[in-house]
Amino acid sequence: MTELHLHLDGSLRPETVWELGKIQGIDLGAKDVADVKYMMEVPEDCKTLHDCLERFELPLKVLQTADALERVSFELVEDLHNINVDYAEIRFAPQLSTEKGLTQEEVVEATIKGVKKGMDKYPDIKCGLILCCMRGENIEDRNLKTVEVAKKYLGDVVCAIDLAGAESLYPTEMFEKVFEKANEYKLPRTIHCGEAKGPESIRKALSYGTKRIGHGVNAIYDEELVKELVEKGVTLEVCVTSNYHTKVVDSIEKHPMKKLFDAGVRVTVNSDNMTVSNTNIHKEIEILKNKLGFTDADIEKIQKYAEEARFLK
Repeated sequence: MTELHLHLDGSLRPETVWELGKIQGIDLGAKDVADVKYMMEVPEDCKTLHDCLERFELPLKVLQTADALERVSFELVEDLHNINVDYAEIRFAPQLSTEKGLTQEEVVEATIKGVKKGMDKYPDIKCGLILCCMRGENIEDRNLKTVEVAKKYLGDVVCAIDLAGAESLYPTEMFEKVFEKANEYKLPRTIHCGEAKGPESIRKALSYGTKRIGHGVNAIYDEELVKELVEKGVTLEVCVTSNYHTKVVDSIEKHPMKKLFDAGVRVTVNSDNMTVSNTNIHKEIEILKNKLGFTDADIEKIQKYAEEARFLK
């Protein structure tokens, strides 16, 4: 089983967040683990992507030390092993864990350490790390630093960069310099787009040389763009439950993944955030089969797309 789109900070164990809050002396605003879980999960009436992104504020409070980053990275590898995922690419933004003095390099080193510890204990799973640049104002220097860190550590664990965050507030075209530098370094990349914005955001991402798109489901509204995705062999990292939570679609049954698949687009199935969306790749596959009309043969083809698109071979 292959998972290409999974956020570290959206997939923490609530028990671990609770324990780390105690260890670090942080008031999480919760009275117990159940409270933490409630605060981390997206409510069913979540209105926008921006509202969903607020769910990451709590886990990020405890991800400001090397020990915490190593622990949660190891635990996520373990959790993936326990649900029979044999390949996963875990993404996170190093710049969001520097509030207490860690450098982006130290953040990445701790996370690599945790992932390698997990793979040593569970040799049947292979995991890569994707370093996310972030959408935002006055953030270019931090994003360019993330690109430099990705270049430094690119190898058997760090495998690509990404651009994540509030797409509706900070359009993809704002980040051209980031991808100019990524192109200079020949860094593999995926880009979140076509989630909170339309086809124009996807077109801009393609202009940056990406062969993978995080979400990208709004391509369905542009027939020519769909044809371009097919012709160029671009892979979409689709996250159905997450797209419903962020109101990309009004209901899961209206999700366009099957239409994109039938048109020949290389769609893949992913969980996005295991804790925030209370899901995993197996739950997502059941949704595809039970609510979107995918057959077992279709699922096999989708998994083949994912295996072919992975950054680490």
